[in-house]
Amino acid sequence: MGRVSTERPVVMITGCSEGGIGYALARAFAAEDCFVVATARSLESMGNLEGDPRFFLQEVDVQCELSIQKAVGASLGKFGRIDVLINNAGIHCVAPLAEVPMSSVESVFDTNVYGPLRLVQAIVPHMVMRKRGKIVNVGSITGLVSGPWAGAYSASKAALHSITDTLRLELRPFGIEVISVVPGSVKSNIGLSSLSIYKRMPEWKLYKRFEPLIRMRTDYSQCVRSTPAEEIARKVVGAVLSQYSPPYLTYGHLSGSFAILYHLPLFIRDFIIRLSMKLPLW
Repeated sequence: MGRVSTERPVVMITGCSEGGIGYALARAFAAEDCFVVATARSLESMGNLEGDPRFFLQEVDVQCELSIQKAVGASLGKFGRIDVLINNAGIHCVAPLAEVPMSSVESVFDTNVYGPLRLVQAIVPHMVMRKRGKIVNVGSITGLVSGPWAGAYSASKAALHSITDTLRLELRPFGIEVISVVPGSVKSNIGLSSLSIYKRMPEWKLYKRFEPLIRMRTDYSQCVRSTPAEEIARKVVGAVLSQYSPPYLTYGHLSGSFAILYHLPLFIRDFIIRLSMKLPLW
């Protein structure tokens, strides 16, 4: 297939499985006349994006450098450039830190932290040659305020926030903008995938009496008031495609509350979190 000649922005998004934020982002960017390189671990998971000429679908495992290089190469071969990279792929992990299998922690960091960095290292050299480009890393409000039962996930998002801050400074001399997107509670398929991972965890020993509370944490973000993925996708697309993109964007249910919690004294923050998570206060 020959190269597509176009001035339309080319946006590469990871984690575009149907029902997630990445899927909503893919459709929102396409609605704004962008070509979208939509990626996921399987083509089938991206639903009805297949067959639409606005999308170029690629299978990508962000834990595999070869998989990333193959998809980036195919995308550059088709479009000649990638204008925007959206690092959205991520996995959840619900487990008490004192008992979580280390293999699970390693998998979370390999996907949520090392995965985005692999994509950055694969794409940035091409952006540098053009002296332009935008990179968006999708973090989480739990990377700002970490509560019980999802410590590995929260730590991975905190690490991604830190990496994003560094990249923003390091890549600016090359004309590359870096944006940190920090969603609040957003309706997506993360609850189902989190529960699926949780079911493969060992039986807790130290925390057996907390098992019902720990299990509830798998879909804690999926409440009635959670923000629709399509809504946050429109906000992100508007920010990314604007001439002057903000370096930081947080949006969604609980994002304001967590921003306040972040600035509270630790003893007050801990008290509020323990109360909301139904943990013993004393």
